[in-house]
Amino acid sequence: MPFAAITYDIKAGYEKEIGEIFGGFRRVGSPVVKSEGEETTRILATAVFIRDATMVRVIEYEGDLQDVARFMASQPGVQEVERKLAPYLTRPRDTGTPEGFIATFNRSLLTCLTQISARDAS
Repeated sequence: MPFAAITYDIKAGYEKEIGEIFGGFRRVGSPVVKSEGEETTRILATAVFIRDATMVRVIEYEGDLQDVARFMASQPGVQEVERKLAPYLTRPRDTGTPEGFIATFNRSLLTCLTQISARDAS
């Protein structure tokens, strides 16, 4: 399964406050992403890492990454986290609209250099 990682430029020293924001995250009801009524993608897992002025959200998924971005853009819990993170960002993120969220998501993507999983071994 592929992984994606997106970065956030944050103010250092606010790990506790940011941890509390993610501690109250409202999960989506289903990991299934649909396009035109058909399942196209699944979000398998997410994790958030933080150190100093960098935060990274890692997403494990199967399917299409742009479907993941569109799905996340429409989720109330994701929108709530983005709003709550705003005071802790050193660089604002335009995530108030689906189009802005998707553009920000794509700009924030890290390039995956390698990915190895025991699940891929035969």
